[in-house]
This record gives sequence, C-alpha cells and structure tokens, in this order.
Amino acid sequence: MGPTLGQRLRRARGLVIGVLILFLAATALALLRSGEQRGLLDPRSAEPRGSRATAELLKERGVEVTVATTTEETSAAAGPDTTILVTRPDLLGPGQQATLRSATSGSGGRLVLLGAGQDATRTLAPGVRPAAKAAVEAREPRCSADFARRAGRAELGGNSYAVSADRAQVCYPHDGLPTLVLLPDRTGTGDTVLLGAPDPLHNNRLAEEGNASLVLQLLGSRDHLVWYLPSPADPAADRDDEKTVLDLLPAGWLYGALQLALAVVLAALWRARRLGPLVHEDLPVAVHASETTEGRARLYHQTHSRDRAAESLRHAARARLATLLGVSPRGAHTPELLLPALDTRLRANGDVLDALPLLFGRPPVDDAALVRLADALDDLVSRTSPSQPVAPARVDKDGPS
Repeated sequence: MGPTLGQRLRRARGLVIGVLILFLAATALALLRSGEQRGLLDPRSAEPRGSRATAELLKERGVEVTVATTTEETSAAAGPDTTILVTRPDLLGPGQQATLRSATSGSGGRLVLLGAGQDATRTLAPGVRPAAKAAVEAREPRCSADFARRAGRAELGGNSYAVSADRAQVCYPHDGLPTLVLLPDRTGTGDTVLLGAPDPLHNNRLAEEGNASLVLQLLGSRDHLVWYLPSPADPAADRDDEKTVLDLLPAGWLYGALQLALAVVLAALWRARRLGPLVHEDLPVAVHASETTEGRARLYHQTHSRDRAAESLRHAARARLATLLGVSPRGAHTPELLLPALDTRLRANGDVLDALPLLFGRPPVDDAALVRLADALDDLVSRTSPSQPVAPARVDKDGPS
C-alpha cells in the first residue's frame, strides 16, 4: 500500500512553502521595479524618472510640446520647424524605423534618439554604431559645438558610439568614444542627434551640472517638439518581428547549457559510488537491538506507516512460528505451508484459532489496532510454544503430516 494523499501533502509541505516564498519575493521585486519604470521619460509625469520638468521648461520658452504614441502621427508631424524625440528607439521594428527615416530624412527638422542601440542606429543614423557601455556621470564636452560649449559639463553615458559618418560632431567622450553625436543631413538644414543615455531629461537629474542647458538647446531649436513614446499597441508595430523567449536569451546560451550539463555529469560520476562487489563493513559503534527497534518504530509512527509496521511484526512472528513448528524458512511466509502446521500444533495444545487474518491479514486502520495486533501475535507465539516437548510437525510440499 502506497502513502495516502494526506501523507503526500505533509511530505511536500516544505517544498510548497519554499515555492510560495520564492513567488512572494519575485512579486515584491517586480512591484518595486515597476515603481522605478512608472512614468519613464513621459513629459506628463512628475515621477523622478519622468520628464515633466523638461516639458514645462520648453513650453515656457515658446516650444509647443505634443505627445505621440504611434509611428503614423509622429511621421506626419515631421518638418523643418519640428524636433522629433524618440524616447526608446530600440522598441521600434524595422518597418517603423524605415517609415520614420523616410519621413525625417531631408525634412530639415531634427531627430533626437535616446540610448539608440544597434538596430535603431543602422536605419535611423547610418554611419554610427554602438561601441561600448559607459557609466552615466558628469563629463566635459571636449568638442567645439556651440550647444556643448554653452552647456559645459553634463551627465552623459549609457552608449558610446563609433562614428564613421562625415561632418559629424562628437562630444562628451568616454575612452575616446562620444556619448553624444550630431549628424547633419544631406540638405544641411536638418540633423540627427544621438544621446547615449536619457538621464539628463529625468526630473531628478535635470538640475544637475549643465543638463538643463544641454537638453533645452537640443530639444528647443525648433518651434514644435513631438515627444514620441513608442508603444507595443502601435498598429504599425511589426508583429512578424516579435521575439520569442529563446530570442531574448543571450548569445551562447546553448553552448553554456551544454557545458553545465557536462559538468553535472562529471560531478555525478566523481561523487557516485564505485561499482563492484559488496564489501562487509563493521559498524563504527555498537547499537543495541532495542535502540534500533525503537528508532524504527518512531520513524514508522512519524510517517503513519502502520502497514509497514504491521508487516514487520507479522514477518517476525511467522519466522518464530516456523522455527517452533519445524517449517523451513522459505515456507514460513507461505500460508499453504505455515497455517496447516500451526493448526496441528494448536489442536495438539487444545486450541482452535483461525490464524490466517492474524498472520496474513490487512493492515490495521489505526494505532490502537496496531497495538492489538502486536499483542495478538505475541499471544499466538506463546500459545504455540509447547508446555512439554512435542514432536515438531514435519512439513513437505504436500503439507504437514
């Protein structure tokens, strides 16, 4: 008989508690991190990482700020008097990037990209590619651009860029690579600006160093600013380019997983027991039989294994009866051989008893029944022992005789 449902639940209690703790910890961490992302770069948000302060300063200087959430309305607003700010260009699919590039190229306006990665720069800023990550910190402009000279030190970092385009202005370098790039377009009237990190636009960073001056010059050079917040709900989003879970895993994950599996196999072989014949080994200490019996009984009681405890008691009783009755050890646990010999002995002692349920019956239903079974087995062994020498029954394959 296997363990009951209640026993399985009790044994799995520790695992369930551990999984519950992990779930609660993950939920708490997700809630904390969601608070950090709330209102991120939104010109309507007053959260620390929002950009309401930037938008209000621009409005005070006569710049009209419009919030857009789709590629279509952003592209439609492109023109010589418009600056388009793309807060998260890496969220745009290839089709959206191509549409935005077609609308802004040659328009005479300004396109500002915040933290653009490899995919965004390939389409929206040809001749520029991300090279390395840089900490966001106060940096000197180290360039001759007017906007950089007026702003002075500013907090930039994030992506640093390798630039191969002609006539590009590169500022605020990290290890010789710029974190701010300005690319004039072919008409000479428009340009594209790449900021390696969006931190200068955050409410809690705008007043630091020359951040406010730099941001106002980059975003306030035209009368109209379109603040583009890319959204997955954009009808122009490229559904065919959505990434699966495997696509989001870092490169080389399969190779790393194979290495880990090989390490686990080698560790298992190292720690596994050597194959070979069994070797007798003496115990380091002497353990009394009574202590072993009591310890096993406590384990049975703790796990409610009355079936195994009862079978252990019956097995020992059958072995003792077989010795008293002259039955072979192999036949001690066979009802057809043991019970006839037992019945013959009991009748010789003047007793009549149906021993089948007692020696080969069902497991007891509770602890009290288990105690009664133990008492009954002891009584049966005592009653089987002859009060005077009696010739043991001879048992063969056909039964006792």
